[in-house]
Amino acid sequence: MSAVFPTLEWLTNLEEKLNSDERYAGIAKNWEGDLLFDIQPSGPLKEELFYYLDLWHGKCRGVSVLADLSEKQPAFVLKAPFDNFARILKGELDPMQAMLTRKLQVQGSMAVMMRSVPTVLDFVRCAREVTHEILA
Repeated sequence: MSAVFPTLEWLTNLEEKLNSDERYAGIAKNWEGDLLFDIQPSGPLKEELFYYLDLWHGKCRGVSVLADLSEKQPAFVLKAPFDNFARILKGELDPMQAMLTRKLQVQGSMAVMMRSVPTVLDFVRCAREVTHEILA
């Protein structure tokens, strides 16, 4: 269950991982909030991508690729250049440090994010585990 980031297969594999991972289910049991990745062009990525995840109480109720930001009004939007998302997935950039230094911009309640550090970090663990390769 691994795929190249950022493909639809990767997004689908992430959904499956989140729904089958008992550790994530336990850690994220109180999480309430959908999220959208706004992946900005950089490096090998030439066009902006919008990946939506409906996260609720330790499960992912669905994922989709959106044409633009107006299709959903998620609780959180995580916006960064492709290269920063790739560095997080490779373990080269800590996701919380990326948020605090605005290498990963957060739209939504930063207070909720900061109270939910274990959930955020375990979500990233799951994303890393399904990432076989990164677009080059």
